Amino acid sequence: MQKISYSNLFLHLNMNLKSLYNPEVYAECLGRLAKITAESAPQWGKMSAAQMFAHCTEVQLVTNGEKDLKSPLLMKLFKSRIRKTAFGDVPYAKNSPTAAQYVIKDEKDFQQEKKHLLTALATFHNMEPAVAEHIAHPFFGKIPLDERGWGMYKHLNHHLVQFGV
Repeated sequence: MQKISYSNLFLHLNMNLKSLYNPEVYAECLGRLAKITAESAPQWGKMSAAQMFAHCTEVQLVTNGEKDLKSPLLMKLFKSRIRKTAFGDVPYAKNSPTAAQYVIKDEKDFQQEKKHLLTALATFHNMEPAVAEHIAHPFFGKIPLDERGWGMYKHLNHHLVQFGV
């Protein structure tokens, strides 16, 4: 039985939205990440580049099914609104609120955090579709593959733009 890759599956997903499952979009994001240095300053917000990498890694690990997400009651009350923000086509606003678990306050090592993020992104991009579609997000539940690919691109892109790449 032939394995189905995201490259093949992507042809059947929503082509109107960018996706981290799309090999070209994934490569573009890796190229943009490579332009960020330890000295890169954000155009908004307080995170350093290393903290942004750690933040994006934490979000990615939850989506990859490798970490749980602590969801306070307030988040649960606004679940549909949060889902619309996460997966809708409107870009995130600058300084958007995030789950407390995703807030990175301590200093981080740039190279180590970059390596962690690249590993988490590769895991997401290379995961077999049959595996990915069975991973329930701890807050959103099961997410269709096109929304998963778009949502993770949208989040990463927000932070790449934040750092000017």
